[in-house]
Amino acid sequence: MSDLETGTSNSSPRPSPPTPSFAAATAPSYVHTVFWGPDGLRAGWGFLFYLIAFLLLQRFAVQLAWARDLGDSGLWSRMLEEFGSFLAGLLPAVVLARVERRPWGAYGLPLKPTFGRLFWIGAVWGFLAISLLIFPIYELHAFVPGHVVLRGTRLLRFAAFWAVFFLLVGLYEDFLFRGYSQFTLTRGIGFWPAALALSCLFGLIHRENAGESWSGVLMAALIGLFFCFTLRRTGSLWFAIGFHATWDWGETFFYGVPDSGWVAPGRLLRPTLAGPNWVTGGSVGPEGSVFCLIVVALTWIAFHRIFPPVKSAP
Repeated sequence: MSDLETGTSNSSPRPSPPTPSFAAATAPSYVHTVFWGPDGLRAGWGFLFYLIAFLLLQRFAVQLAWARDLGDSGLWSRMLEEFGSFLAGLLPAVVLARVERRPWGAYGLPLKPTFGRLFWIGAVWGFLAISLLIFPIYELHAFVPGHVVLRGTRLLRFAAFWAVFFLLVGLYEDFLFRGYSQFTLTRGIGFWPAALALSCLFGLIHRENAGESWSGVLMAALIGLFFCFTLRRTGSLWFAIGFHATWDWGETFFYGVPDSGWVAPGRLLRPTLAGPNWVTGGSVGPEGSVFCLIVVALTWIAFHRIFPPVKSAP
């Protein structure tokens, strides 16, 4: 019986004609490959875009803040500058979060809880830390508190003004150096290399302050590195922001000493610093003192013990 009669064939089936490859048809372009990787926008481009946008917006914010004389020896203009600088660091991150399709909390500033438990714990730690720094300087008779120069509503007004001012400083500086920048550089080079690079940059910008010295720059970098450590352990910047705000508030307003070389008006006390620079910090203030290194080390150890590492990294 023939093959045709049985409906079978001894020959192998003829292959079907090839169909166009969908993957080949939708292969990413060269430009897409340059800017986008497996996990979204490449870290280097993201950081570069963020930096350029921040510098442009921050320059505009500074010009706007000082465009008019708001009185009070420029204090309100300083406040407006800090607020504008915070927005300059925040807005590009908001845009890039949409572009990269990432949750906002990934950048260390979760909206829930805003000013929650971690913030207030950090605020207590910050004031205690600056008080611990002042104590040995006082015991060595290098810090003389002087007397209280503010009373009544004037005291309350300046206390509130500096509280808001340094809260803005904490939000601005900690998000700029340890928010989107830290997250994005971590994707590229790892957490601690990114933290070290950004903390060194954080220290170096303090060099622009009048009265600042290299000892103060080093201490600012170490404090910045400690803030990165708190971010690593908690997954949030709120502890660092609270700590930063009350450290500066206590140093500048409550104790009235120079803060990174800046002596602010409207201080609670009019103290005197007298002694060798390694004790007092010289023109820098207590942040340039050798005791600052000791306090930062003790604070780091205490935080390590109270906030142990978790099994999965934040």
